[in-house]
Amino acid sequence: MFAWDDLRYLLAVAENGSTLSAARALKVNQSTVQRRLSGLEAALGLRLIERLPSGYRLTPAGLEILPAAQAVAAAVESLERQAARAAHSGTLRLTCPEPIAIRLVHAGFIDRFHERHPGIRIEFVLADRYIDLAKGEADVALRSGDTDGDMIGRKLADSIWAIYASRDYVDRNGAPRSIPDLKTRQLITFDESLASHRVSLWLNQVAPDVHYAARANSVLALVSSTRAGVGIAALPVALGDAEPDLIRVLGPIPELTRAWRVLAHPDARGLPRVAAFFDFVASEMDALGPILTG
Repeated sequence: MFAWDDLRYLLAVAENGSTLSAARALKVNQSTVQRRLSGLEAALGLRLIERLPSGYRLTPAGLEILPAAQAVAAAVESLERQAARAAHSGTLRLTCPEPIAIRLVHAGFIDRFHERHPGIRIEFVLADRYIDLAKGEADVALRSGDTDGDMIGRKLADSIWAIYASRDYVDRNGAPRSIPDLKTRQLITFDESLASHRVSLWLNQVAPDVHYAARANSVLALVSSTRAGVGIAALPVALGDAEPDLIRVLGPIPELTRAWRVLAHPDARGLPRVAAFFDFVASEMDALGPILTG
């Protein structure tokens, strides 16, 4: 069985008339051309080229197989084009917090990506838990907070949190004056499914043994409960500041600040659709800042 790639050297000599010109066309050494041709001849058991004072020419056997070699080259080029189209098409599964997905859509980020890459369609993977990139549950993540060390990504912005209360709550109870004052207030926190979230851990430190007015299983549920006047909650400023019925009563809270990153698993980072998303994110940094941080 011969190496199909060796046909390129036969075609180059046939087109250029010498091994030196073929080497230049293929950007390899002349000795490489001669070696690959010798290997092809040995594998086929045929003498394919002969040297003349005016250069090289194909032997009758070489001329006989030339159309088949050209057909193989054309088929390879067709395969490469189809592979390139397939690589830049399909579905890109993007995981991020639900509020960020909404803001990405409303800001036109998703539409602009689709305009630049019409063959790739973004599919959101939304959940209150971290979607596992290592298990292939999504291709790319926009994520804040602690991340797995083996993920590849870049920082996009800071995730900033502050303490919010509804205007009605403040009218009825007043606003807390300091972090220690939170111990005396009705607080809203995450439920046990998000017990390891930095907000849950921080509240356990600054307000231990406090009676919580409500527990929520998502950031959006925190916002809704706070807006309803159930109690006070730590919220991302991108969401809290956007709510006209909420007041930022304390903060930002430095202990809750983390980095927003775009992340992918090393095995997925080189995929063309993932690389296209990373490149698009790099070109959209100015637009992403307000989306992520408000």
